[in-house]
Amino acid sequence: MRWIVRGDIDGFFGLAIDNLVQLLLIDALSRGVLGFPADLVYGRILPGAAISILVGNVAYALQARRLAARTGRTDICALPYGINTVSLFAHVFLVMLPAKMLATAAGAADPARVAWQAGLFATLCSGIIELAAAPVAERKKQK
Repeated sequence: MRWIVRGDIDGFFGLAIDNLVQLLLIDALSRGVLGFPADLVYGRILPGAAISILVGNVAYALQARRLAARTGRTDICALPYGINTVSLFAHVFLVMLPAKMLATAAGAADPARVAWQAGLFATLCSGIIELAAAPVAERKKQK
């Protein structure tokens, strides 16, 4: 079974450009809209996002490889993994910005940190919901 097939290079660059745009958007929204300091954005947020993208894509590639080996099929494709633009905007404008505004109004010493932690908590909650719903999600029947 081959690791790279026709179309993988195009897919790689398409996903790489999409993820690059998402990382640039995170940078712009974090510093521009949320007013996060550069050390938080470049020291924590962007490295964490980059690591999650790498780990997620490797995990999906291995999962697809195992499925192909188990079924004997050669047309299995890994799900591309990356940051969802809609979720990114929702986290920034519906979770983090209100958290920062409330923290500022309450006189918090570091409102940016409060907003960042609210975003982390919202992400954790989203993951828990997805994990809880996964066993009851509709499954495609194997032929």
